[in-house]
Amino acid sequence: MKRKSKSSALLILIIAVIGLLAFAGFKGFVLGGWEFKSFDKVITRGLDLQGGVSVLMEIQKDDVTAEELQSAKEHLSLRVNKLGVAETIVATEGPKRIRVDVPGLTNSKEIVDSLVKSGNLSFKGPDGTEILTGSDVKKATAQMNQQNGGYEVGLELNDEGAQKFADATGKYIGQNISIYLDDEEISSARVNSQISGGKASIETHDTLQKNKELAGMINAGALPLPVKEVSVSNVGAELGATAFPNSVKAGIIGVGLVFLFMLFHYRIQGLMANIALTLYITLTLFAFIEVGVTLTLPGIAAFLLTIGVAVDANILTFERTKEELKKGYTVKAAVKKGSEHALSSIVDSNMTTLLASLILYFIGSGAVKGFAITLMIGIIISLFTGLVVTKVLVNLAVESGIINKPSHFGVTLKKGDEKHA
Repeated sequence: MKRKSKSSALLILIIAVIGLLAFAGFKGFVLGGWEFKSFDKVITRGLDLQGGVSVLMEIQKDDVTAEELQSAKEHLSLRVNKLGVAETIVATEGPKRIRVDVPGLTNSKEIVDSLVKSGNLSFKGPDGTEILTGSDVKKATAQMNQQNGGYEVGLELNDEGAQKFADATGKYIGQNISIYLDDEEISSARVNSQISGGKASIETHDTLQKNKELAGMINAGALPLPVKEVSVSNVGAELGATAFPNSVKAGIIGVGLVFLFMLFHYRIQGLMANIALTLYITLTLFAFIEVGVTLTLPGIAAFLLTIGVAVDANILTFERTKEELKKGYTVKAAVKKGSEHALSSIVDSNMTTLLASLILYFIGSGAVKGFAITLMIGIIISLFTGLVVTKVLVNLAVESGIINKPSHFGVTLKKGDEKHA
């Protein structure tokens, strides 16, 4: 009796937590002046859902290296973000092309003009005096600081730049020298001593990735690569105004029908699956926010597809359970055997889909990549909810006595069928 009460309490607690998470995600709330925003306010929408400008740029140089492509990407990202756009997407396509998606803006000429102009890198003293320009910098590299174990950006200057820098660091000891790209400050560091020899380091006290980005921007400013627009397309906001609500409606109807099917066909076990599916949808949308997924129409399609994948795992398990019940096993034994027998099929089918999404991600571009990322996130989370959450909920329901006979699974046994463990 004690175990039954404990299982019932735990089951209620889990369902309450899932319900709270779902409510917070879909409705949002305000508590003590702090707002927890709902999904529709924080998930980034792509151009096809809110309109904007998409520009495909191409580097005008043969045999572009991966480092040059990355530097150009970071340089373009910095430029377009100066336009005041919060949700800009800058991604490489192929060996020398970069796509820039700017949501919410319609002036494509202004955007293209901003992207194609040459870079202007400069080092300035605290009084605004220009010390170095991009032509004085040979190379910038992210590296480890041998003294404190942190990361920094190492600079290598040419002969003329080395002399200028030695003079400036001697003058500005104890003060900051700042680096600007297109008149926007990208770094500022204190001068501890005069630096000669043409080599210097910028201590940023930041991660390796951040130091790589800074080095890339310095290299992009120091060695600007000419770029040219290959294609420019304007996407009207009218499409998103119609497509997004319709997609949400289709999703609600589809999920509602799935819930009804699971309840009708699997009874109480189906109810547990619906609770787990609610958690799956909520966790997936939270993951989109954390990962920074930009939701597009193909992404919505992938998300709805993964809901079907998540349900499929439950159906495989439940059908196996029903088979064991028809063989005469007790409810508890049938649930255990059903989970064990369905495990390999669930893992195999999901791994196949995950592999397909990885291939799409690495060989695809643009909307195809978005579809693949959404699919991958959904599959990983569906494995967790299908193999762990549903199993826990059903087992707790069995132990608490909520599920205690075959009819709770939609199974009718003939008279004389024996039960065995």
